[in-house]
Amino acid sequence: MNGGAGAWPTGALATEPVGSLPRPARLQRAVLDAEAGLADPAELATEQERAVRDTLARMAETGSPILSDGEQRRQSFASYPLGPAPDPAEVTEGPVFAVFADGHHRVVPSLARAPFAFRAWAADDVARARTITAHPLKQAVVSPSMLSLMVPEGGIGAHAREDILDDIVAGCAEDIRRCFAAGASRVSIDFTEGRLALRRDIRAPWAGPEALGGFIGLINRVLDLLPPEQRAAVGVHTCPGNDQDSAHSAEVDYAELLPELFQIEAGYFLVQAAGEAEPDRVARLIGRQLRSGAGSGRGPRVLLGVTDPTSPKLETAEEVRDQLVRAARFIDPERLGSTDDCGFSPYLIDEKPRHGSPDFARDVAFAKIAARVRGTALATAELAGAASPVLAASAVPPVSAVPPAAAVPPVSAVPPVSAVPPASAAPGAGRAG
Repeated sequence: MNGGAGAWPTGALATEPVGSLPRPARLQRAVLDAEAGLADPAELATEQERAVRDTLARMAETGSPILSDGEQRRQSFASYPLGPAPDPAEVTEGPVFAVFADGHHRVVPSLARAPFAFRAWAADDVARARTITAHPLKQAVVSPSMLSLMVPEGGIGAHAREDILDDIVAGCAEDIRRCFAAGASRVSIDFTEGRLALRRDIRAPWAGPEALGGFIGLINRVLDLLPPEQRAAVGVHTCPGNDQDSAHSAEVDYAELLPELFQIEAGYFLVQAAGEAEPDRVARLIGRQLRSGAGSGRGPRVLLGVTDPTSPKLETAEEVRDQLVRAARFIDPERLGSTDDCGFSPYLIDEKPRHGSPDFARDVAFAKIAARVRGTALATAELAGAASPVLAASAVPPVSAVPPAAAVPPVSAVPPVSAVPPASAAPGAGRAG
């Protein structure tokens, strides 16, 4: 599929991944070795290429109609615009971003030099994936709100904070445009800080309802810079975080967040639901919010999370089907779809403690994706009977209709790197606190 915003499926519920997948243990070890000077950049690049090829091949095998490289080359979902090796003169350690339920925390970098400019683009990952597969591609990008947390309140030198935020908005819009130009069919903006902003936690002093309003304003400014056909293919993802199999804001009620979230003028939303205490309540709240805004048009699509990346327990296709069929009581089936609750591993170094290892977590992730894809097809078939004339008018596309994984070059085509220790040697690492 060539570049440009992709059309939504007709006659079937849409389904797509959020973004990240667990990195193989040997890739995590290669990253740590490279940082310690024990492996050269070429060795690390080979491991990254191996992981990307494996990701694309295995995701295609699940029957997923749209693929992602799983962010295998990224250190984290938030920091890639700073480049692979940020200059210490430009970036310093910043404030606490989030404290997770298991007690560990993550920090955000703090910009020390202005003006701000992207040093790397998400489109770079799209372009490299496009050379490997002909399947449609989806790309996740950082939000301007996350980058805004890196800007000191008082600005930097002679550069006012508002001027730096202007640079961030312009950069984020360019990041999205480049993704489409490189071959992405859809792009989603990671917005985990949205829910976190409503958590009352003095350890993350940036958070608060005022912060959420400012975040939404920044995202809408980015969307305003995109042509309509691209905006329709740009989503916003919300979840309570996932790092080390732990969340940072699961206690924040969606009833607080959703009225604000749907002020964002995106083409679609990806909303965690499977891991919530009451998934059906999430669908009911979303349906109520969509109906309240119906006067402004048909409203956005909503892809509900139907798999829980923090848990090693596998969802069945039938469980996915049942969740979506119940959700269709509240959300128009023509606007409904499925996704995973969250990225499976937003940070590269991730021990995945509830899974036992990154490699096992990776296997579980692909099994969950396969269940999501099949369960969504089952839900389409059940809903086609009565819920939607559009769904009933078209047969459910079989999983076999998705281009075969053989179109992806085999992982074995990447030469082994003997200098990189085997996966069993990879140590646990990656906590920021």
